[in-house]
Amino acid sequence: QVRLQESGPGLVKSSQTLSLTCTVSGASITTAYYYWSWVRRPPGKELEWIGHISDSGSTFYNPSLESRTSISRDTSKNQLTLQLSSVTPEDTAVYYCASRKSPIITIIEREYEYWGQGTQVTVSS
Repeated sequence: QVRLQESGPGLVKSSQTLSLTCTVSGASITTAYYYWSWVRRPPGKELEWIGHISDSGSTFYNPSLESRTSISRDTSKNQLTLQLSSVTPEDTAVYYCASRKSPIITIIEREYEYWGQGTQVTVSS
């Protein structure tokens, strides 16, 4: 059974860098053809795709967030990391890691094969 578990601080101050970790069990993040994404849902809004990292470690980001986003991985720990810099209250959201066997970007939940339970992040002004 594949499980994704997000972790990180629930409260971040404006202008700081948000750092979240996704720990994957039951599958390797280097499994061929899989892409590991970070997505978020701000309160009252639809899902927003942040970026992904491929099985080979290549990254691709949402252009609207790219200047502030970094996704990395630790293959020895089977973990993904999201860093989002210069946060504002607009970055308040539930953050999820998710995975699918395609590089095509989507915000349709059912198109992802695996989801984490999500972690609430609140940015204080």
